[in-house]
Amino acid sequence: MKIAITTWGNRVSPVFDAAKTLLIADIENQSINSKKYESFQPDDVSALAALLTREKVTALVCGAISETYAARLVENRIRMFPFVTGNAMNILDCLATHNTIKPAFMMPGCTPVSENKCQPL
Repeated sequence: MKIAITTWGNRVSPVFDAAKTLLIADIENQSINSKKYESFQPDDVSALAALLTREKVTALVCGAISETYAARLVENRIRMFPFVTGNAMNILDCLATHNTIKPAFMMPGCTPVSENKCQPL
C-alpha cells in the first residue's frame, strides 16, 4: 500500500491549501519499505490526483481540507484520512502497524466517523 502525507517540515501540514510537499511511503508487511518527497501545487487537484495515480498512492493523509478538494480526490479512488495532526513519521508508523489513524492524531474537535469524513465532537 502506498500512502501520501501532506507535510510542513516533519509534521502533517495543518491546512491542505498551504502544503506544497508530499511524503510518499510504501508500506508492506507492517513496515515502511521506502519513502520519498514530491512537490505539488494544492490548488491544482487534477494534477495532484494524476501524481497520486502515477505513484500508485491509494490513500492521502492531510490536515484540514475543503470538502470540494476531498471529494475530487475520492472521485479518483484516493482514500482520505483528513483532519490529522502530528509528526508525519509517527503517523506512517501507526498506519503501517494498525492500518488506521489513532484518535490521538486527530485535530482537536474532530473524531473520525468514516474513512472519508471527520465529525466535530
